[in-house]
Amino acid sequence: MAGAERRRSTVWGKIRAVRCEDVKEWCVRRLPILEWVPIYDWKENLVPDAVSGMMLAIQQVTQDEQTRGAGYLASGQSQPTPGLAFAALSSVHPVFGLYGSFFPVIIYAIFGMGRHVATGTFALTSLISANAVERLVPSTGTNFTANNNSGVLGLSEFEMQRIGVAAAVSFLGGIIQVAMFMLHLGHATFLLTEPVISAMTTGAATHVVTSQVKYLLGMKMPYISGPLGFFHIYAYIFENIRSVQLEALLLSLLSVVVLVLVKELNEKFQRNIKIVLPIDLVLIIATSTACCYADMEYVYGLEVVGHIPQGLPPPKLPAMNVLSEVVTEAFGVALVGYVASLALAQSSAKRFKYTVDDNQEFLAHGLSNVIPSFFFCIPSAAAMGRTALLYSTGARTQVACLISCALVLVVIYTIGAMLYWLPMCVLASIIVVGLKGMLMQFRDLKKYWNVDKIDWSIWVTTYMFTICFAANVGLLYGVVCTIVIVIFRFPRAKTLNLKNMKEVEYKYKTEENCESLKQVKIVTVSNPLVFLNARKFHADLMKIIQKDGTSSQACEDVNKCEQNTLLCSFSNGSCHGESLQPCQSEQRVLILDCSGLNFFDYTGVSMLLQIYMDCKNRHIEVLLACCKEIQQVQRTE
Repeated sequence: MAGAERRRSTVWGKIRAVRCEDVKEWCVRRLPILEWVPIYDWKENLVPDAVSGMMLAIQQVTQDEQTRGAGYLASGQSQPTPGLAFAALSSVHPVFGLYGSFFPVIIYAIFGMGRHVATGTFALTSLISANAVERLVPSTGTNFTANNNSGVLGLSEFEMQRIGVAAAVSFLGGIIQVAMFMLHLGHATFLLTEPVISAMTTGAATHVVTSQVKYLLGMKMPYISGPLGFFHIYAYIFENIRSVQLEALLLSLLSVVVLVLVKELNEKFQRNIKIVLPIDLVLIIATSTACCYADMEYVYGLEVVGHIPQGLPPPKLPAMNVLSEVVTEAFGVALVGYVASLALAQSSAKRFKYTVDDNQEFLAHGLSNVIPSFFFCIPSAAAMGRTALLYSTGARTQVACLISCALVLVVIYTIGAMLYWLPMCVLASIIVVGLKGMLMQFRDLKKYWNVDKIDWSIWVTTYMFTICFAANVGLLYGVVCTIVIVIFRFPRAKTLNLKNMKEVEYKYKTEENCESLKQVKIVTVSNPLVFLNARKFHADLMKIIQKDGTSSQACEDVNKCEQNTLLCSFSNGSCHGESLQPCQSEQRVLILDCSGLNFFDYTGVSMLLQIYMDCKNRHIEVLLACCKEIQQVQRTE
């Protein structure tokens, strides 16, 4: 009894110890919007955010409306791909793609830390959710008629069952992400190396292109998935090649040529023009108008998007009865969506010089999947094309995304119904061209081969697993394969810490003039530099650079000089313990002693390059000494 009272008093003591400042700090940490909204510069940032928001809304609308098809991030540069097209991958009604461009964006703006990250429908998560939709609510044998009305948005019971499954995948995937946030698994993202992410996203993009071939050719074919489904799809196409619709094929080719040509011109002259031509929107309007007046749906038999309901739906609980059957897809959505989104958030943070908490991003994307699932939204994530659009149009904050939400809402209530005549083959063309950036990641194979043959083999095998099975299977294989290889390469785990990192600092001058005074830091690392310790190496090195950065200290004693031959040779044996007066024009040099750096993988090389760029921004000269295999880095560059 006394023990229970002591525990109760301890709890109450902790509650009373909580200060108002602690609560405020917690709220700001978990609600990043409270940090940047109070200091938002309306005069300087509103105009660029408004322009970016309008351009993003155009892309969101064209990206998120097509969802009536079956089937199906990181590194690389992606062309902005319309979301109207991405939504087609989830095998649900087109209008649910629009909802996916509205609700998740608002949630991420509140909880997310990436100021230039645009969330919404995403090709890879759409592909994964489509597997569950087609498995649980197959289209074959379904009596789909307009009279079978469910009373919700004027859609059929069949369509509502499909979105119920997709929403359940989004709900469970979001719950998994929130659970990972609570377990602080965001800090384990170092296991996701760049070769693995690159191979997985490239393989997933290949799946997406494959799923759109039937629309490009105008063919009618059943939904094919499962192991080796990729090869079965092409086998079916070649067996039924005579059923290709010539009109759809010609329109697809024309759309692809126009898209590629205009996007290349936009990219070439983007420095000279502030607003690029939204060719996706122009193509959608032109082909929809032509299809309507030429009555192509009936004359040529072209498949079109069809009726799109107006307005927002009332909230409804996702299909909880299928949660146990969509666990695999939910884990795929949680992991693949988070990996792709985090890579974009970290890239934008590095580019615009702010920080992103990996664990907070789990919470932001988890809630962006859980809450919208009550409004019939498919799984969401950050998309490379939309984020690149924010970069190119000069967005400053998440206000740009909120402005795009307001415009998307206008489309939902007014303009959406006008897209009835949009041909599906045009949307398929937009998808294929939009994935150009991901498919171009095949070029990464050359640099992986030059740096580390093992990373090259991991890329190839991860890609093959993704192609043969699915994106989540390929991601899991890549992570496991990377860990196993590291274990066999480094039998003793102690080689992966940085305890042997030694730091030596001294100052010297070659002339009497104080302006020639240099502050030199020599850092010796006696460990391999691989994905397991690359981030920690970068963080520790930045701490060394920042330490005593503004003060001038005496050089180390003669004993330290004698312990490092580099130091003695560099200073010509003239290192003494005398203090030198500080000077504003003092130059700073960082020497990395690579004598103990006997191995590094591609992640380690990337981190060395990142250290060089960070030091360059701080006006610090970086030199490498005693390099054994550093010529590989030079070939890569």
